[in-house]
Amino acid sequence: MSPPARKPDAPPPPMITGRGPMGMGGPPAKPKDFRGSGRRLIAELAPVRLRVLLVVLTNATGVALGVTGPLLLGRATNVVFAGVQGRTPIDFAAIGRVLTIVMTLYALASVFTWIQGNLLNLIVQRIGRAFRTRAQAKLANLPLAYFDAQPRGEVLSRVTNDIDNIASGMSSVLGQILNAIVFVIGVTIMMFYISPLLALVAIVTIPISVVVTAKIGKRSAVRFKAQWAHVGALNAQVEEAFTGHTLVRVFGRRREIRERFDAKNAELYEASFKAQFLSSVIMPAIGFVGNLTFVGIAVVGGLRVASGAMGLGGVQAFIQYSRQFTQQLGQLAQVANVLQSAVASAERVFELLDAPDQPAEVAHPAPLDAVRGEVRFDDVSFRYHPDTPLIEHLSLVAKPGQTVAIVGPTGAGKTTLVNLLMRFYELRSGRITIDGVDIATVRREAVRAQIGMVLQDTWLFGGTIRDNIRYGNLAATDDDVVRAATATYVDRFVHALPHGYDTILDEEGGNVSAGEKQLITIARAFLADPAILVLDEATSSVDTRTEVLVQRAMAALRSGRTSFVIAHRLSTIRNADVILVMEAGTIVEQGSHDELMAAHGAYHALCSILAA
Repeated sequence: MSPPARKPDAPPPPMITGRGPMGMGGPPAKPKDFRGSGRRLIAELAPVRLRVLLVVLTNATGVALGVTGPLLLGRATNVVFAGVQGRTPIDFAAIGRVLTIVMTLYALASVFTWIQGNLLNLIVQRIGRAFRTRAQAKLANLPLAYFDAQPRGEVLSRVTNDIDNIASGMSSVLGQILNAIVFVIGVTIMMFYISPLLALVAIVTIPISVVVTAKIGKRSAVRFKAQWAHVGALNAQVEEAFTGHTLVRVFGRRREIRERFDAKNAELYEASFKAQFLSSVIMPAIGFVGNLTFVGIAVVGGLRVASGAMGLGGVQAFIQYSRQFTQQLGQLAQVANVLQSAVASAERVFELLDAPDQPAEVAHPAPLDAVRGEVRFDDVSFRYHPDTPLIEHLSLVAKPGQTVAIVGPTGAGKTTLVNLLMRFYELRSGRITIDGVDIATVRREAVRAQIGMVLQDTWLFGGTIRDNIRYGNLAATDDDVVRAATATYVDRFVHALPHGYDTILDEEGGNVSAGEKQLITIARAFLADPAILVLDEATSSVDTRTEVLVQRAMAALRSGRTSFVIAHRLSTIRNADVILVMEAGTIVEQGSHDELMAAHGAYHALCSILAA
């Protein structure tokens, strides 16, 4: 069964954002709710909070072991300095013990860092998997109207690029920011232990660093949001252009497409450059502040050593700690920008996950078994736009086994009728029944299981011809597939292919003709053995000779089944039991071909145009 196509007769309302060439929406000026999205992103850690706690513990242990090293090395320096000054002999044994302890501490710190990294990788990958699972479930539960209003490339970008950016961003944030925070705390304790005065000199830089980070971070947040919006827009444009590359070439629009791509690519370049430029400014700014601190520590520390208030080893250790302190502050600032990017992507993913689902199923659905195929539209009204009428108070009855052809100009509402029957959209008022059962009281899957649908736009997935046909009934045997293929004349061209039914089709079906693709989709619907058939221009890509064969096969299959046929070819609709002529969402005429021709009304005029 083919997926629903966008309705050519009544497009849904456009996206609320401005649309540019190729249907792209411009990026928002700033994040809608950065703090709210950040909190929701942190809340995603709740299911793995025990692992997060293990990461914190291993990180704290590793940092505690690591920050002890400079203090011990400072003591070794004091031993050497005292020996050089001649106060005492150099105790190489004591120095050896200190170095052994320091090397052991650093080795253990590396082990804990390795454990932390593996735990963190597990957490991040599970979060990424959870996001992809929820996104896939969400896509399966969104109404058709959502996809009609969104460029496909934009949706794909949110499910792929943005989720990947969330995972990589959280990996950096959880690892680096946690390590930096714990390291800053540990180093601060050690600095106060060595010299409270020098520690105060070092801590003076914190407010300056915070102000610099906040100022730059606020600007970069807007740029990162714009960057990922442009990525989604560019993906949508590429997907649209390459999906329709044949038409692009036919109408000579390659230059126009290239110019639009270059323009969108330039917008992405500008947004990315500004985001990365602002991000890159933070580290040099923090480094400059850190160097000023280093000068102050060197001066004050030198004076204290000269006065005998503290040893040279203490100053050496303190300088190491101050360097680490400044580096970790810079690391926090840098990670803040990674966090900005991750939260910007998270906001886009949350927008997808928060999109309204299709209306919930009824609590106690009615059964729809042993369907005979009577379809009735009772006073049905429907609008894509609330203020634009389309179908108003329409009623019709299709009896079991009847073939109902629906004709009319573009925009008359022909495909809309089919979408309402399939429950792709919900009615504004009225009801549709199958064998007297209101389809609104039946589960959507139960309704669609009774309907076989073949659209004008064929859809084949990457796989064998056999698998593509079996998609209509996964329980079908190979013999069932062959019988369906034979009934729809797929069998007559399959044997000319190198591997017969096992021939691999690409996702676009490029290795078979357009008519052959259509026949495969018809065979797929036939294999489903539905009670009701919907053929929306199903023979539009089939040549005249093949159409005759397909019409014969469909005539045999339609025995005892209700069929709705949307077509413009007279050969397709001439033999229908009932022909409905629609204009502006209303049935203006109905009857057999001969009856409508004799009436010399809208159908007669339409046939005259087609025959001209």
